[in-house]
Amino acid sequence: MGIDYTKRPSAPSTSTPPPSTEQPTSISLTKAAPRVNLAKGGDGQGPMRVNLNWTAQKPSGGFLAKLAASANQVDLDLGCLYELADGSRGVIQALGNSFGALDTPPYILLDGDDRSGANAAGENMHVNLARPEQFRRVLVFAMIYQGAPNWAAVDGVVTLFPTSGPQVEVRLDSAENKARICAVALIESDGRTVSVQREVKYVTGSQADLDKMYGFGLQWKAGRK
Repeated sequence: MGIDYTKRPSAPSTSTPPPSTEQPTSISLTKAAPRVNLAKGGDGQGPMRVNLNWTAQKPSGGFLAKLAASANQVDLDLGCLYELADGSRGVIQALGNSFGALDTPPYILLDGDDRSGANAAGENMHVNLARPEQFRRVLVFAMIYQGAPNWAAVDGVVTLFPTSGPQVEVRLDSAENKARICAVALIESDGRTVSVQREVKYVTGSQADLDKMYGFGLQWKAGRK
């Protein structure tokens, strides 16, 4: 076939491709970027799963070393302090069997207690965002219930899984090995928009001290699980 010399070669395209409209599948909250909106009214949100996962300590050495390590196995608990739009406040945690409810107040449910860190699913709490106007704030916290405080060793991470939009990850990466409680994230609602703020603040003391730091004003008494 002959060559058609009357046709000029097309010039290379210099236009910039349009930006991608794909949403990220995961967002990590950091000190530099600590806040993100989770949902807006009318988004059709439902129960949001809040997952706590951590690394189980693996004992090494002889029998006595393994026995000592087993006796000091870390038990990391997931919980929250909450304040609803009607002013009611409380705590959700395994301690005291305060597991909550999903479809009735407080619209928050803790579904189990992993005492070893060996459960691949970790611990899960569900926050019903179907009606964001029901909430004012939910403070998600993690607590070392048993074992020596060693946040660096447990390598904890809390991940929020909204029913739509990207999952949100908060790593407990500011290790503090004297405190037993870590305020992880603050979920807030203005009646329409729900947002989450990275906290990762360590509290030396009990849940009452955590309460005092954030001003929930609850009455506390000793409990067990």
